[in-house]
Amino acid sequence: MNAKLPITLFLSLSLLTACAQTNPHPMDMDLALQNAKTKEDHEALAEHYEEAAQDMQEKSKEYKKLFDQYEEKSYLYGRQAEDLKAHAQKLIDVYEKASEENLKMAKMHRHM
Repeated sequence: MNAKLPITLFLSLSLLTACAQTNPHPMDMDLALQNAKTKEDHEALAEHYEEAAQDMQEKSKEYKKLFDQYEEKSYLYGRQAEDLKAHAQKLIDVYEKASEENLKMAKMHRHM
């Protein structure tokens, strides 16, 4: 019985460690922004912002599909249909605004 506890703890910790994100953001943006001096640095930042904008646009499209589904088949969701539609619409707005902001930042770095 005593040997099972350490083994179970070890396996649990191993699983948690394997699932943890070690670097959620591949670029340290604060450091990159402070150290951007050359054209190549600004180009790299612009590309990063454009990739982020594209990711936000893809997420927005996913939520638009969900919104359409909630609207077309609201009978499947009962009373929650309106809440789900409002939530999806809010996320669409947030992701589109984030995409626009990232594109503005990319444009700004392209001009630098």
